Amino acid sequence: MIDKAQMADALRRAIEAAGGLSSLARAISCTPQAVHQWQICPAGRVLAVEAATKRVVSRHDLRPDLYPREVSV
Repeated sequence: MIDKAQMADALRRAIEAAGGLSSLARAISCTPQAVHQWQICPAGRVLAVEAATKRVVSRHDLRPDLYPREVSV
């Protein structure tokens, strides 16, 4: 089951890793107001947020429902 609290925490970590809300917004060509309204990272912004954090926060952390981790057998 996907935990929205974990996705929200990943978004908070991404904001911190990018240098703050305004820095993240600038890096992904978005307004700080829009980023502030997100509860979880929107699907269309996941890869840009990952890149803005230099992969400190991965797509798997931001949206495990869209980018599940591969399981090694």
